[in-house]
Amino acid sequence: LESETSAESLEPSGQAEPAEEEESALHCLWVDKFTPRRYMELLSDDYTNRCLLKWLKLWDTVVFGKEKVAKKAKPSGEAHPPFNQPKEQQNKWKTKVQLTEEILEAELDQHKRPKYKVALLCGPPGLGKTTLAHVIAKHAGYNAVEMNASDDRSPEVFKTRIEAATQMKSVLGANEKPNCLIIDEIDGAPAASINVLLNIIHRKDAEGEAAAGTGWRRRREGGLLLRPIICICNDQ
Repeated sequence: LESETSAESLEPSGQAEPAEEEESALHCLWVDKFTPRRYMELLSDDYTNRCLLKWLKLWDTVVFGKEKVAKKAKPSGEAHPPFNQPKEQQNKWKTKVQLTEEILEAELDQHKRPKYKVALLCGPPGLGKTTLAHVIAKHAGYNAVEMNASDDRSPEVFKTRIEAATQMKSVLGANEKPNCLIIDEIDGAPAASINVLLNIIHRKDAEGEAAAGTGWRRRREGGLLLRPIICICNDQ
């Protein structure tokens, strides 16, 4: 009997970890257990998903130093339009996603950043806004940093957390990824905090355009906003 019990005690040792994982999965909420991990698992509106991803990829030149690859024009399509239709009729074939991409690409500032520095996701609770922001940020190569605007009621704390997330690098793990700030419940923030966010966007642009010397030193210290910010609210 002792030999059998000792043999049995040795065998399950390798199965201890999967058993612990199953036990933790049993006590895990279904919302966390079945939450989307990748872009293809998202069940939210595909148009919203693609537009947010397109906007986030516009930061690649500033954040990752990637030059945008120009799309090659198709001379055959221009020389021989389909069904010999007029130009007005051809533009109707463009999808809403293609039109939005053209608008986003056309509006870049002098620092090759998107014209709109902040993306706003709005909708009722349970729609998947926070999940979408985290999955898109991870898909685009960012480290998602989430903060709740309703918790940080003080404008000074709000400003400190925004600057820390947008100017400091992620040092957790072997791969250092740039941060993407996700501000949840932005509609619960006081007006002073919203003004702080607006000042960070507009004031930094003015400092970036300043001449060399003091303006250059401020920009070197992190004066220019070089990281994307995604805001989430229930009531637009």
